[in-house]
Amino acid sequence: MDTRPLSGKSALVTGGARRIGRAIALELARAGADVAITYRASQAEAAATAADIAALGCRALAIECDVRSEAQVKQAVASVVARFGRLDVLVNNAAIFASAPLEKITLDEWDEMFETNTRGPFLVAREALEHLRAAHGRVINIGSLGGTKAWATHAHYSSSKAALHMLTRAMAKAFAPEVSVNCVAPGWIELEDAAAGAKFAERTPMKRNGTVADVAEAVLFFAAGPQFITGQVMAVDGGLGLS
Repeated sequence: MDTRPLSGKSALVTGGARRIGRAIALELARAGADVAITYRASQAEAAATAADIAALGCRALAIECDVRSEAQVKQAVASVVARFGRLDVLVNNAAIFASAPLEKITLDEWDEMFETNTRGPFLVAREALEHLRAAHGRVINIGSLGGTKAWATHAHYSSSKAALHMLTRAMAKAFAPEVSVNCVAPGWIELEDAAAGAKFAERTPMKRNGTVADVAEAVLFFAAGPQFITGQVMAVDGGLGLS
């Protein structure tokens, strides 16, 4: 008997080809879920991640999808349900990040940030809702410490993630009682910039930066833990937000 907590269930992770999204997709597969991922330009990385999911004994699906496009989102969700027969977990991870002085942010830059980071999760969740309700499923949005802190050089990013945090709470009320909706808000995650990372580690009470595994484990908690938990924004930041 398969005792993995997500055995027999399926998940969709947007932006799941690389970095945090890849770690989330693999963590859900290790928990037994069949996992679909979307990608926008990272086709080779998406294929590699799908192969790694399959190697864990789970079904995998990689779908090209721009979450800003309503038509592409509809097709992506339909493809997941056609392949797996159900949808239990949605992780809205696809996002963009940029830095710019507030007074120099262009209208196009502002709109692109919100179209991807806020409108995208709305579109995917809205399209998936019917299937999630049928499965008494879960939605996990990937927010940011920047959504709770005012970052002067990332105003459009911080604003888009703050909006996503509020959207999480609104979804939690609107989708209840069948679907729980929560948010994981990472702080500084160690990826490429080691020099900047050292400064953040020093400011963090846990004296280290986060890893993609830290984020993925938090997502798994919401995906497999008590469904009675809903509307929460969990900081995964080692206490950085306390400073």
